[in-house]
Amino acid sequence: MTNYVTAELPGWAENTVVVWSVFGALVVVSLGLFFWERRLAAVAPDGGGRAVPLGRIAAGGHSMDPPAVSARVRGREAELERLGGLVRGDGGGMVVVCGVGGLGKTTLAAEAAARARAEGRVVVWVRWRDDPAQLGQDFARAAHVLGLAESRLEEARTGRVSLVDAVWEHLAAVEGWVIVVDNVDTPGRVGPGSEPPAGYRGWLRPYGGGVLLVTSRDTSAQTWGPDAGLLRLQPLAGDAGGAVLLDAAPRAGTEAEAEALAVRLGGLPLGLNAAGTYLSVPTSRLRTFAAYRRALEAEFGDLLGAEHPGAGSDPDIARRVVRHTWDLSLDQLHGDGYVLARPVLQLLALFEAAPVPRSLMTPELVTGATGLPATAAAVDAALAGLHQYGLLYTPEDTGPGNGGPGDGVLPVSRLQLHPLVRDVTAHSLTRPEPTDTWLTAIDEHLARAVGAVTGMPGRTGWPTARLLAPHLPAHLDRSTQHDFTTAVGTLDDLVGILGAAGAASEGLVLRRRILADRERVLGPDHPDTLESRNNLANTLDDLGERRQAAELHRRNLADRERVLGPDHPDALESRNNLANTLNGLGEHRQAADLHRRNLTDRE
Repeated sequence: MTNYVTAELPGWAENTVVVWSVFGALVVVSLGLFFWERRLAAVAPDGGGRAVPLGRIAAGGHSMDPPAVSARVRGREAELERLGGLVRGDGGGMVVVCGVGGLGKTTLAAEAAARARAEGRVVVWVRWRDDPAQLGQDFARAAHVLGLAESRLEEARTGRVSLVDAVWEHLAAVEGWVIVVDNVDTPGRVGPGSEPPAGYRGWLRPYGGGVLLVTSRDTSAQTWGPDAGLLRLQPLAGDAGGAVLLDAAPRAGTEAEAEALAVRLGGLPLGLNAAGTYLSVPTSRLRTFAAYRRALEAEFGDLLGAEHPGAGSDPDIARRVVRHTWDLSLDQLHGDGYVLARPVLQLLALFEAAPVPRSLMTPELVTGATGLPATAAAVDAALAGLHQYGLLYTPEDTGPGNGGPGDGVLPVSRLQLHPLVRDVTAHSLTRPEPTDTWLTAIDEHLARAVGAVTGMPGRTGWPTARLLAPHLPAHLDRSTQHDFTTAVGTLDDLVGILGAAGAASEGLVLRRRILADRERVLGPDHPDTLESRNNLANTLDDLGERRQAAELHRRNLADRERVLGPDHPDALESRNNLANTLNGLGEHRQAADLHRRNLTDRE
């Protein structure tokens, strides 16, 4: 050290041995401190005392403001009120807005965040990027915004305390905040480390002084634990969906037309926004709700299933494209070991838009259709995974003959897809294969299922028979000339069970389809066609539609007398059935005349 007053060196500085000894000691101490700090970072537990770059915490690299909501949020008043009540209430908590992709979870969270901010709450928006380290940085930034001391962050940086615990100790002590963590579709990766979300020792905890709002496709209560409130979103009702369309394209039609299109799109906000955006563009070929709805039948793939060049590699784009939004969930399920989830979903999409009996989804059907090895456990796991991510739901129906009170029949488990999930999935299958192979397997198992139901004692098969009914017309349509008679026999067997179950309306649909297909395949005068017309007239009579039944019986009597002769047993049967129907209509004299004639001819 130089003495600048005297410009003379201190005496010890002239001793080179002392100078170099002091310098060496300083170097050794510096290196020791450096390696000791590295050692602390190396031995710290995951997510606990690991050193954290404080500069990244303070500066960050992206906005933490909630996204702006560009249009009015429709049909979510109850959900917004529940979230608002939680924000305004005493204490805090954790709520998970969950449901299938495309339901508008992010939009709902953004609207709730905007309302909380307008009420003076501190709102921080965090987007899950499938990166636990980044989530830790974002939570640290959020806590820093809410007043977490630099000294505490420094302790976390050097590994003296766990960062996650330091952050949540502070969040528990501060009130009036809202932190949104958006799109947590892989909750098992949130961490820190392998800590599950339901353990509440990781980044997602329900014990803060404010509200932690998470959005996710995972709807399982097991995933989020007992102290997290689950807000499961449902598709929008018809009037709310129609309002979304009118907001986007106010000149595209009436409220009724908008509502009809919204119902066709299953009330899914993603589909509604896609349709509304299309109709709002002046250069679009289709300019009205009615025209768009009609075009969906022939151009579904182009209108809602269209590809996007970046959707395959960019999850953010995939979320906004109807064709790809559910691929994210399917990819996650496959990565988690649910290897049959995608093929099972595709297989269900080939059934009609009605519930499918769970008993139909067997390993034999999956293997026969897809060629993939399937076990009962693997199919169970695939269905559970699809249900967990909201792609599949299990509606309840306890009406007559379906296991309702007093039926004496056990309810039957049923599987159903959201209509838009079904349509998009069906259109995404490669044609003609594997679809033809898959449909052949479906038809084989439908026929087996009807055979099994027919052999069940008493009323035990009634609920399953009612579930099978909507899927049988397509089975008949797909039959070839070679197996047409067999397919008609399958439908006839099911109609018999439906009649016994008091499900005449379901039987009527099948009777109409059998008659239409027999007229197409066999011709209007074939004896089997005439038999089907007679059966349809009887079913109408059972349902109280006697005027229609009488008209059909008259036509059938004339055709049978012309084709088979007036004394043929089938002609006599038709005359008897017409007389019975006329009697039910109160035309007793005409009915008596027909019965007298028929008695004479039969004798």
